[in-house]
Amino acid sequence: MATVTTLATGGASAGRTAAPVPYLVEKYIDFAAAATAKGSALASADVIECITVPVNTLILNAGIEITTVLGGESSDTTFDLGTGVDADNFVDGFDADAAAAGAYAQNAAAFQPLVVGATADTIDITIATATTAPTSGVARVWAVLMNVDGRIVADEVDRDQLA
Repeated sequence: MATVTTLATGGASAGRTAAPVPYLVEKYIDFAAAATAKGSALASADVIECITVPVNTLILNAGIEITTVLGGESSDTTFDLGTGVDADNFVDGFDADAAAAGAYAQNAAAFQPLVVGATADTIDITIATATTAPTSGVARVWAVLMNVDGRIVADEVDRDQLA
């Protein structure tokens, strides 16, 4: 099992809003690029970090959409989607090898929103099963997040500007 970490960095990471409102974050995972980042072929039990989630953030939901059909994989390839807390909280056993472009994974039966507490985490695809993992194809991983730090309030007022 390997963890591919380089795909979670950059502009697609979750940001903060000025008020606690839900916002959408997405990242496109190219499986050929993931194999390159790993340095060898992807395999069963590999974890691909997709979206960085800041501390004190509620993950309302997350999912997978296949945007480019996977290639090179065996007929038993399934994906899980979760975090370091629960590896299949959002998606459990998505039949990725049979998915057409535009197919969405369904939420896991035990799905529940998840709060990322004192330590930042990532939303990850785990290649749950695969005799041969994908060598090509693209999946969009998306998440609806909300800052639960508390409402940001002004602690100073420039009274001269108000007069």
